[in-house]
Amino acid sequence: MPQKKVQYFDVKKHIIKLIMKKGGWVNCHAHIDRAYTLTPSNFKLYQSPLSVKWGLVDEIKRNSTVSDVYDRMAQAVENMLEQGVTALGTFIDVDEVIWDKAIKAADRIREKYKKDIQIKFINQVLKGVLTPTAKEWFDIGAEFVDIIGGLPGKDKGNEDKHLDILLSTAKKMKKMVHVHVDQLNIASEKETELLVRKTMEHGMQGKVVGIHGISVAAHPKEYREKLYKFMKDAVVMMICCPTAWIDNRRSEELTPTHNAITPIDEMVPAGITVAMGVDNICDIYLPHIDGDMWTELRLMMAATRFFEIDKLVKIATVNGRKVLGL
Repeated sequence: MPQKKVQYFDVKKHIIKLIMKKGGWVNCHAHIDRAYTLTPSNFKLYQSPLSVKWGLVDEIKRNSTVSDVYDRMAQAVENMLEQGVTALGTFIDVDEVIWDKAIKAADRIREKYKKDIQIKFINQVLKGVLTPTAKEWFDIGAEFVDIIGGLPGKDKGNEDKHLDILLSTAKKMKKMVHVHVDQLNIASEKETELLVRKTMEHGMQGKVVGIHGISVAAHPKEYREKLYKFMKDAVVMMICCPTAWIDNRRSEELTPTHNAITPIDEMVPAGITVAMGVDNICDIYLPHIDGDMWTELRLMMAATRFFEIDKLVKIATVNGRKVLGL
């Protein structure tokens, strides 16, 4: 006789059903202009440090045509649509290497999918914003995108000046700001704190979003609690990309026991708006990420031991729309 099927609570089906009732998934962070650029020959570059990878993608960018970039972006958007993603925030490279090719491709993507998905474009600044050439391309990107993007670690030693340029530009243009912060999982990083201070200094409360914030969990509890209060006061939001940093390298540095992931289990109860994203898809940064939203949410639950279903659904939907300014 056939085995009787066991009935159980299917958490995945339950959560996804609730997400669809809330309007569908919201993917707040990606880099779809570089999606699907992984090859057998460049796969080994995955082991390179992050700061090295920032330059290693130059060859891909330099050799890409507008059509190449468009095709990659379109494939990523189709991937999102198949899953029921209804809103997407994605960075695009705009610099002296790729010029405006990603802008042209993004313009076509925006037109093609305008009835299917809400897309917010954000300028990636892999060359920083402080040199004359980098600043020129930052200004070009800032005019085109919906949200101003930042990477203060690229202007190491001058992170405050980097943020001043981002925030003053965004304020003038009346745009939100999304900034990569605290990505190295070390206690010496305090980029989130700096971002909050600069947010208040520029009067940009409620308009600024940090991305990743991995190093926050490496700090002592007292520091974390003060930071959360500071973030709430400044209405600084955070995007968690679970799989993006779970592969963090082993370290001999002594810190509180934690996983390499945004500490949403502390941020959410502290009243901070947290959303989610997938980050890079199938490239030298993250060859193991395929852009699956459930995979990201499942890892978020497991790595942070956060299982409050109503709040998880909010992270994947309502919070995402807030973070994208929708």
